Amino acid sequence: MSLKEKHAEIVAELEPFDDPHDRFQYIIDRAKAAKEFPPELRRDELLVEGCTSQLWLICGFKNGVCHFECDADAIIAKGIALLICEYFDGATPSEIVADDADFLASVGIDQHLSPNRRNGLANLVARIHAFAKACG
Repeated sequence: MSLKEKHAEIVAELEPFDDPHDRFQYIIDRAKAAKEFPPELRRDELLVEGCTSQLWLICGFKNGVCHFECDADAIIAKGIALLICEYFDGATPSEIVADDADFLASVGIDQHLSPNRRNGLANLVARIHAFAKACG
């Protein structure tokens, strides 16, 4: 699935929630249902800097596409980070570098985040872009 198709899918998934609190509750519920992140992978070198919570990112490259996994100690950060990782997972490095994950703005998520949280998520996207550039 292309990033354009994933963008449309995420917007369609989140658009029905008119109330920002309902949208965030849905994201939190997705985070709670996510597969367990192995505690041994919560290592300092995997931390994404600049977030109010601790956010870990694992990057991989196989068969020409990038793969991403993440975890956070704050459930809302984890939920949004999972959306970003799922969005970029399986994309080629060139696709990733050309995309800024603007689906967050499309569904009104970023406007309801604190500046520190927005900064942390921007740093997450920057780390994903840096990894993709290194693979490309």
